[in-house]
Amino acid sequence: MEKAFCSWSGGKDSCLALDYARRIGYDVSTLFNMLSEDGERSRSHGLSRTMLEAQADALGAEIVFGQATWDDYEKVFLDRLALLKSRGYVAGVFGDIDLQDHRDWVERVCRTAGFKAVLPLWNKDRETLLNDFLSSGYRASIISVRKEALGREWLGLPLSRQAVEGFRKAGIDLSGEKGEYHTLVFDGPLFKVPVSFRPGRIHDIQGYAFMELLAY
Repeated sequence: MEKAFCSWSGGKDSCLALDYARRIGYDVSTLFNMLSEDGERSRSHGLSRTMLEAQADALGAEIVFGQATWDDYEKVFLDRLALLKSRGYVAGVFGDIDLQDHRDWVERVCRTAGFKAVLPLWNKDRETLLNDFLSSGYRASIISVRKEALGREWLGLPLSRQAVEGFRKAGIDLSGEKGEYHTLVFDGPLFKVPVSFRPGRIHDIQGYAFMELLAY
């Protein structure tokens, strides 16, 4: 089994990518997340480092962090890949579905670092992915929304088939690939125990609303 890390956002797509990669035979026991330069929150979902660590603990996985501004993001990313390479990792698992620019970047940095890029969700039907996620028993909460796409009232709601119908009525991408919403996965088949958390304050930043989550 080839050793792989999973690029981990804390949300549904990275979780499903991790699940699929393990199903096809990759040894994925390490998560990798890029934090803001102060090391407090993830660049992708705005999740606190504490919440990401709680997810990793619940999954029985290690988590590796990088801290960067947008200007030095790629350099720090490559530095962390070099560390993983030195530990015998040969592949990276990513949860992209069909944003070609994302795939191009992932494949380029992986190639530079000598890694294989694995994208198990690529070009799969969004509704099929959501149905697989939900029918497999994963549980997730909506933790951020782009306010022009979805209202703040969505924050804290469970990702469910009812929510999917709401996305359809709102006319947004069902998987939120354009940032319409993000999720936190807190339970499911890969989890040894559920992640315990409670909702905190809601922050409005640059057209997005984020719900702060507090691990306990």
